[in-house]
Amino acid sequence: MPVISRLGSSMHHHAFVPQTFDASHARKSSFVAASGSSRRGRRLIVAASPPTEDAVVATEPLTKQDLVDYLASGCKPKQNWRIGTEHEKFGFELGSLRPMKYEQIAELLNGIAERFDWDKIMEGDKIIGLKQGKQSISLEPGGQFELSGAPLETLHQTCAEVNSHLYQVKAVAEEMGIGFLGIGFQPKWGLKDIPIMPKGRYEIMRNYMPKVGSLGLDMMFRTCTVQVNLDFSSEADMIRKFRAGLALQPIATALFANSPFKEGKPNGYVSMRSHIWTDTDKDRSGMLPFVFDDSFGFEQYVDYALDVPMYFVYRKHKYIDCTGMTFRDFLAGKLPCIPGELPTLNDWENHLTTIFPEVRLKRYLEMRGADGGPWRRLCALPAFWVGLLYDEDSLQGVLDLTADWTQQERQMLRNKVTVSGLKTPFRDGLLKHVAEDVLKLAKDGLEKRGFKESGFLNEVAEVVRTGVTPAERLLELYDGKWNQSVDHVFEELLY
Repeated sequence: MPVISRLGSSMHHHAFVPQTFDASHARKSSFVAASGSSRRGRRLIVAASPPTEDAVVATEPLTKQDLVDYLASGCKPKQNWRIGTEHEKFGFELGSLRPMKYEQIAELLNGIAERFDWDKIMEGDKIIGLKQGKQSISLEPGGQFELSGAPLETLHQTCAEVNSHLYQVKAVAEEMGIGFLGIGFQPKWGLKDIPIMPKGRYEIMRNYMPKVGSLGLDMMFRTCTVQVNLDFSSEADMIRKFRAGLALQPIATALFANSPFKEGKPNGYVSMRSHIWTDTDKDRSGMLPFVFDDSFGFEQYVDYALDVPMYFVYRKHKYIDCTGMTFRDFLAGKLPCIPGELPTLNDWENHLTTIFPEVRLKRYLEMRGADGGPWRRLCALPAFWVGLLYDEDSLQGVLDLTADWTQQERQMLRNKVTVSGLKTPFRDGLLKHVAEDVLKLAKDGLEKRGFKESGFLNEVAEVVRTGVTPAERLLELYDGKWNQSVDHVFEELLY
């Protein structure tokens, strides 16, 4: 049975290490897997962080159907559904509050690898991440430190994983005089103060971003998120979860809104991180109205992704700039950056990680609307979505609740929650009132799972009850006992 094996996690956000994908039902072809790693001493060094060195050799060109089958291969029975959580945080020097430099990050990664037995991920001679089982640690462009968690069965496991990770990071970082901040946007420092990580793909993105939006560099260098990746059982189940996730993403953005400061002052938003996505790159972000079309399914998502401009192709340990070209051209062997070459499924998987809508489809669904925050909220976000999407009654409840929302209303909510949070007017009330119903559905869904997980929602229950977002609490502190000094946020939200 032909399979594809991969090393490393996928490029940008990839909590689930994929199962093998069997393309044999699509057509007869032979795939060979090549491994790019070597044991040095007892520590595994994974060559060239994702993507893998072109590990997949196909005897026949990929077809669009193969790309559809690739997404469909994510379908799995309910007993195999898992929870994958990813979160990013800002490292800073405890004395100066300045962002961690790459040299400090390298020391931290090496320290974690040595003490806690992680494998190192290298790009050239630079350490850029760690891997242990199905967990990985990676760096975002400005040195934001990301844990991509393993696919886990319960939220207790998820929260234990977060705690274990923070313990390991702190054990090494504290000795270095480094702290970590759980917030959605860098509160104090300007773009010029943020170090740039030595990863080839980021260089290409950095050059491209200013051509397609005014806030893409802020997105790359100054934002942090927490997201959860969830499974589906069938195309129909994927569609239901995708629609529910998109409709309610603005509520998640409001509940977790935690980015009210920029360069030492209030920035006019409760979630500046979410606002930044509205002017990063319209071709690859947003609320994907087509998901609500009757014709929607795996194929329509593939059609969308085929026309999202590419960033790069990875060949011979190098990122080749293919910005502005499309995967549709690549499929036809007409990619100007590598003329005549045809894509592999690896290329497709990499391309899918360069698309950034509010909910993203890979072989699972990613809920992408929340700001980074303190550790309790890192456990609350997966709890919120698992309660809503993994219980059939709660999922149906969400679909009933949002069934008559118009595209204009969904877009209005997406735009306005970044400023007014749960106080955003909606129909004859406030978004807070909708959030009350949604939280009840999430709680019911968790209770029915039978793992005693509903306590993880306590962190957001207070936000729903009062209608006051975490960002608004920070602003109260800023105007009150912090005497309008944003420096205190580094203590308040220190992990």
